[in-house]
Amino acid sequence: MTVVDQIKDRLDIVDVVSAYVPLRKSGRTYKGLCPFHAEKTPSFVVFPETGTWHCFGACGTGGDIFTFIMRIEKVDFGEALRILAEKAGVLLEERRPQEKARQDLLDRLRGANAAAAAFFHQLLLHSPQAEFVRRYLAGRHLSQETIQSFELGYAPNDWEALSRHLTAQGYTVPELLEAGLIIAREEGGHYDRFRNRLMIPIRDLRGQVIGFGARALDDTPPKYLNSPQTPIFDKGAVLFGLDRAAKTIRARSEAIIVEGYMDVMMAHQHGVTNVVAAMGTSLTEEQLRALARLASRLVLALDADAAGDQATLRGLNLARQSIGRRRVPTLRPDGTVAEEERLAVDLRILTLPAGMDPDELIRQDIARWNELVAHAQPLVEYMMAYILRDVDLRDPLQKAAAVRQMKPILLELQDDIERYHYIQRLARRLMLDEHVVEREVVGAGAARPKARPSRGRRPGAPAPEAGPTDEQRPQPAGRRELALEELCLLYLLRYPRTIHPLSFAFAEAGVPFLAPEDFQRPENRYIFEQIQRAAEEGQLTEPALLAGQLPAPLAGYLQELLERSEIPLEGLDEDGILQDLSRSAFSLKGRGIRQQLNSLRFLLEEAEQSGDGEQAGHFARLIQQYSVTLGAIDQALYRLSLRGKRDVV
Repeated sequence: MTVVDQIKDRLDIVDVVSAYVPLRKSGRTYKGLCPFHAEKTPSFVVFPETGTWHCFGACGTGGDIFTFIMRIEKVDFGEALRILAEKAGVLLEERRPQEKARQDLLDRLRGANAAAAAFFHQLLLHSPQAEFVRRYLAGRHLSQETIQSFELGYAPNDWEALSRHLTAQGYTVPELLEAGLIIAREEGGHYDRFRNRLMIPIRDLRGQVIGFGARALDDTPPKYLNSPQTPIFDKGAVLFGLDRAAKTIRARSEAIIVEGYMDVMMAHQHGVTNVVAAMGTSLTEEQLRALARLASRLVLALDADAAGDQATLRGLNLARQSIGRRRVPTLRPDGTVAEEERLAVDLRILTLPAGMDPDELIRQDIARWNELVAHAQPLVEYMMAYILRDVDLRDPLQKAAAVRQMKPILLELQDDIERYHYIQRLARRLMLDEHVVEREVVGAGAARPKARPSRGRRPGAPAPEAGPTDEQRPQPAGRRELALEELCLLYLLRYPRTIHPLSFAFAEAGVPFLAPEDFQRPENRYIFEQIQRAAEEGQLTEPALLAGQLPAPLAGYLQELLERSEIPLEGLDEDGILQDLSRSAFSLKGRGIRQQLNSLRFLLEEAEQSGDGEQAGHFARLIQQYSVTLGAIDQALYRLSLRGKRDVV
């Protein structure tokens, strides 16, 4: 039993609500004037049997004792948990001392970096020493608004200016060492890491300063100096500009990856706000996976020289291996269904005009930039051109090697027809019979693509002639063991991008979108609220970030929930994920509507028996409204079931 369950088990909702709202017993319910809006006729109803409340008036909301305390006391879930735990005599789990100490240290390091950024920024704006930096930024055509928005700064040509400033603010030397802002001298003492440089703050997804990129404007090596690895900064896991680009990337489902800080800032200055940078290094697995969680299309901008070197090819191969796969059902030549692993995103290559960086092109010709992004080369075309450029067509061994190099790339294509198109092109380029190349790539007995199952078909689905209903279709292992609302949460936690198309599906069906009160468990309700708020703000709902924002008792619950997520959600492609989430979400909404209808019918009967015509009429109108909504939900579920049947035909 969780802490939340213990509290609900010990507290009577009538007692809790009665401390704030005068209630009158009415049959098996209690009624009163809603405390959340002005009314003369009681529409606020408490159901002691289910431990819930609902306003059938202007509010139209409800919940349990947790939602009631949160609304009446105007507190968040953590504080409501504390209030009710105290009432119930339940001891809340506290963070272990070492966990609290660790979190306190991280907060101090972020604070030190934020204070350093503010210090550097003020010097850039006002210090006479920074005049040459201001001239440089003007020469790079960065506006004052961009300079202030990115909080650019200047590190003075002083060995201890920053450390003096921060220690005066209460930060200790060990903390500044841990934050990477100062360096210890071998002979004792310390000195500032960054001196006489343009300072560019690097932020995490929440916009907190976690490190710096520092550019030398003279001959001092190195040209760029980054913060070292610290407890809050991992260069290989961070993308410059992602904190401000995430919302646009998610909305467009497209991210553009450039090389440098200036490229990102100039892009954002000109309204191209889905651009991020890997800070002058090769892309890492963590960076690519972070982007793949946000977007289905990644565009890698390469300059003309980099587009043809071995390092770039190695980086693209790393990208193919890093951004993940999804298992997609395919039809074998013998009619059976198999699974293949294919790239989870569409990776494209944008080759810049010779001698131009992204910031120059965007500044000089934004239309040309947009055109290059729109027509960025598919990865398979780029790789084919690179692999074939030096092949001696007179040498059969080189031709065979080229086909072997292309094979894994071709197998990752999402569509059989697209794959066959590139097999034909490869065969023509190598002057080979296309059927020979096809057998080498796909395997013996390969057939040209004919009718194939749609993307939603599951592995192991019955043969088309079986005509199974949606309910008969096999479900991944462990699927039926999950509660409906937990299944919805798992989908949204693992695939946060689905919340936007899901809300569109609800709007299209004419059904109000999922609301926190649709979730019966307070833990699930609160987690959904956090996911919904993050989506509205265009932020990521990374489980690790979410866990850090939850009260201690809920962090363990979230971890337990996530540990169950690997089993029931495997074997689905994007279309299948959205279909199954839609079914679960509409069913969840329908469950709540049916419960409200049952309550309303009971309340209508009570009102009619007591001769309260006004209340009876009000409840009758609500029953009609809820019935219409429930009908729309049933229609949506019916359409989804038909779609499921078409998927296996």
